[in-house]
Amino acid sequence: MGANVSGIIADSNGDELSSLRPRLSDMPESCVALVLMHLDPPEICKLARLNRAFRGASSADFIWESKLPSNYQFIVDKVLGSSSKTNMVDYLSKKHLYARLCNPSPFDGGNKEMWLDKNTGGLCVSISSKALAITGIDDRRYWTHISTEESRFQSVAYLQQIWWFEVDGEFEFQFPVGTYSLFFRLQLGKPSKRLGRRVCKFEHVHGWDIKPVRFLLTTSDGQHAVSQCFLENPGHWVHYRVADFVVEDPSESTKIKFSLTQIDCTHTKGGLCVDSVLICPSSFEKSLLGHSCKRC
Repeated sequence: MGANVSGIIADSNGDELSSLRPRLSDMPESCVALVLMHLDPPEICKLARLNRAFRGASSADFIWESKLPSNYQFIVDKVLGSSSKTNMVDYLSKKHLYARLCNPSPFDGGNKEMWLDKNTGGLCVSISSKALAITGIDDRRYWTHISTEESRFQSVAYLQQIWWFEVDGEFEFQFPVGTYSLFFRLQLGKPSKRLGRRVCKFEHVHGWDIKPVRFLLTTSDGQHAVSQCFLENPGHWVHYRVADFVVEDPSESTKIKFSLTQIDCTHTKGGLCVDSVLICPSSFEKSLLGHSCKRC
């Protein structure tokens, strides 16, 4: 009988022998899932295309719960709001919940947006200029709101000319543990379109090269940072870094206050677009700072 088996293997040029070897698809889904848990979300999704075992394992709840922020229930309640939506925690798989939170979700009247970075699960928040306290914003001699596709909020605050420039804001949230950076998204020049092409008007741009603007950030747990920076690179949106802050307890709300000022009244300044404030993990800083401003 042993000779017959040997003959079958030999006559089939190794086909029978190769069929006896373990394959990747023979791995139990539970083992595959344990491996996938240590990978980043994009890598998990790529491996899910290998075969049925990897596809099934990639949907395991414990994998995607480890990618969600530890306080994701608070984030869902805060951002999605109504009770009918918050029930999605119960009926959605953790994979689909992760995907849902990676899509920007507006809240607070549409003047703020929150999303998770799809690669890391890091929490990001954007705050519209309409949610900020801007000195003189209601006086059309100084400020106007202009519509533009260049903002995620479809609108920016445009400064024509002013002596006292001040933008203040505050935000309170239960951030996941980590170090976060806060940025102002600004542009020198007024964006518009001509014959379907982007153009930027600079006739009002002046005064920003005389004195730097001043950034301030404080938190409810005593963190404090001040910096100064010249505004540059007309015609381009720039993320100007204000400062970093650290969150150690995700169960406690952290209230942050921040400001952008240039209150030297010896000269006017103008031609500035204020789009939004961005809060994101500090590891994103390199990808945001396409232009490094002059620090004082």
